[in-house]
Amino acid sequence: MNALAQAAILLAVAAAANAYTWPSPQLDALESFRYDQLGFNGHFVYNFIDPCTAASEGTPTGRSTAADWIRTAYHDMATHNVTAGTGGMDASIRFAEEQARPENVGDAFSNTLNQLLTQANRYMSIADVLSVAAIAAIENCGGPDIAFRGGRIDASEPNAPGVPQPQDDLPATVASFARQGFTQTEMIGLVACGHTFGGVQHSFFPNTVPAGPNNTDVVSHFDTTYVTFDNNIATEYISGTTQNPLVVGANDTTNSDGRIFGSDGNATMAAFAASADLYASTCADLIARMVDTVPDGVTLTEVITPLPVKPDQLVLSLTDDTLAVSGQVRFWNQTEEVPGIVVSFVDHAGEATNTTLAFKGLGSAKAGKYTSGWYAFGPIALDAVAGLASLKFDVGGVVEDQGGVGFAIADTVVFSTTSCAVASGGWRLDVAVRTSVNVTRLYMEQISTDSTNRVVVVETDIPAPAGPPVQPNAAYAIWSLALTDIADEFEAYDVAFEVDGGTKGFSPVVTWPGLGSFPPC
Repeated sequence: MNALAQAAILLAVAAAANAYTWPSPQLDALESFRYDQLGFNGHFVYNFIDPCTAASEGTPTGRSTAADWIRTAYHDMATHNVTAGTGGMDASIRFAEEQARPENVGDAFSNTLNQLLTQANRYMSIADVLSVAAIAAIENCGGPDIAFRGGRIDASEPNAPGVPQPQDDLPATVASFARQGFTQTEMIGLVACGHTFGGVQHSFFPNTVPAGPNNTDVVSHFDTTYVTFDNNIATEYISGTTQNPLVVGANDTTNSDGRIFGSDGNATMAAFAASADLYASTCADLIARMVDTVPDGVTLTEVITPLPVKPDQLVLSLTDDTLAVSGQVRFWNQTEEVPGIVVSFVDHAGEATNTTLAFKGLGSAKAGKYTSGWYAFGPIALDAVAGLASLKFDVGGVVEDQGGVGFAIADTVVFSTTSCAVASGGWRLDVAVRTSVNVTRLYMEQISTDSTNRVVVVETDIPAPAGPPVQPNAAYAIWSLALTDIADEFEAYDVAFEVDGGTKGFSPVVTWPGLGSFPPC
């Protein structure tokens, strides 16, 4: 079977499980962070857990970033009160007040937030980022696939205390997990699933782990494979060979894992020890439930699955009568370059302009379990009046067009290459607006953060032309905005619009050129 035919079959299989239609700004952002991990167009933060032995800079041997990410997610969730509907995965762990509590001792949380905080954006909250990170830590280090949903909302203030501590007695620990929404059996499972990674560090828990002879930051691990997901946490416990400091520690008061694991007569741990598959499937369910534990009023998305074909980083620009388009596209399940893939640019009359994609590289997710091929096109010159309505792709004779709907492109507003840098300072942003659409409001959107690091969108109206508009061709008119107070000339921005006095339109698939790239006026 040739590469084109094989690629077409793999895409058809992937399409059968396709969960959403592109473009969807929120789902696109979540899907990218979830599945574009390493390799071409990968998110750099996944290098922090590649390899799984990697530890945060400055932390001692024996720590692992993967364990820190998992611990951070659990401690963020553990404030949940299922009765009151408060707390849960809402990134309240980022507040200094929570991190200063005895229940949150250690630097795992500050390390994790320092690594991940910048990944949040207008479509993906800090809590979403922490959830993906915990899932990725497990999946990339030998664990099962875990379902992920997005849509968490970041807290505006710390939550009430509530994370169980090693010195808590069994009734208090069971009650704490019940408040979080987990039964006693689920409590055993969740602790066993989390403690396949990491251990306890002397410097933060001196009453649990004694200092080493040459290293006061010694870490005592939960099992012998502390950077790998496996059921050794259970097999070593059941066989009596465990060195888990929360089971066989010299200070019995802090042997919380021992109390938890033995609370049902060791039945759950024995089952985990007997079946690695049962352990993995149970952990996949419990970790998904953990990160899906959110305050009342928060509605999560559907489970995010990778799109079989996904355009990305599109740039549309207008110069006189020419609409130029360039961009990239990702094909899921490709393990090598597939030559001869054709992209069709379909205009508003249904006519198409075709070109062959250029291979750029391979991306991967889940420690190489999944791979994807990335390709690029353009800039391609199109007739501006005919415009661009959608894309479709031909892979070995199989048309990829999302079941006939195509990959819709909004060319209502596009970047005008007449945009320029003003000699006296500042810039003039010119936006070409399609005159066949009744655009009643046009505005620039910039991303900022509030005092609690939550992402906010700042809107700046772009005024309609005061007199007869400048029309570079029969299809578009120019709207302009003078900008003088932009601190970062390469700051990302978007342009959105409203139609007929209220219906919002947006071109989320379009990357707008940075102000620093504008030529002199």
